[in-house]
Formats: sequence, structure tokens, C-alpha cells
Amino acid sequence: YRSRQLRGVRSGPHELAHMEMKALGYFARHPGATQSDLVAHSGRDKAQVARLIRALREAHLLEATADEQDRRSTRLKLSAAGHEVFASLHRQGAALGAKALAGLSEDEQHTLVDLLERVRSNLEQLSR
Repeated sequence: YRSRQLRGVRSGPHELAHMEMKALGYFARHPGATQSDLVAHSGRDKAQVARLIRALREAHLLEATADEQDRRSTRLKLSAAGHEVFASLHRQGAALGAKALAGLSEDEQHTLVDLLERVRSNLEQLSR
């Protein structure tokens, strides 16, 4: 799934890496979040996230504004172009998901979701 998703993204106007797509999604869901918020959410290294944010800002996909309470902190949100790219990724993901589930009944789809949730829960318990 991820391989096909990345292939679709690379055929568009923006060549985004997986983590860049994840960051766009994060700021789409959390407009006004900070770089530190993304570090805490993703578990990634501060320097890696700083490079990621810089690349997205240079591509004009993220906009930054100074925090009014703490001028040392920068609030980030998707730019108009960032919203367009994110919407395109969302549409592409929905279409790919529909193709992946083609031929499965509604009951089979629910069973699949239940099984995947159990797998995720098992893996999350390993990290505790």
C-alpha cells in the first residue's frame, strides 16, 4: 500500500517522502502546532524534524508565524498549496484503499479491521 501511495505522490508536482506526507497530515489535523509538537508526536530526532520542516517551508507547503505568547516558538500550518497537496494525497489514499478492499464484503472488511487492530495492539504492548 505504502509503495503504491509513494508512487502516486511521486508522479505529482511535489515529490514527497513518506515522512513529509506524515508531517503534512499532522499539520492538517493540528494547525498551529509547533516543530516540538511534531517531534513529540512522531518520536523523530529534533534535527531530522527541523530539516523536514525547512524542506516543507521551502516548498511553500507550510507557513510559519511567531507564537504571540512566546516569540521563540513558531506555529506552523498548511499553506494554500499545502492544503491542495494534502487534499490530493487524501483523495489518492481513499481511491487506493477502495482498490485494496475491492471484492471484500462489508463483513470481511470489518473482520480485517478487527484483526489489524489486534495486531497493532499486540505490537504496541511490545514497546511498553
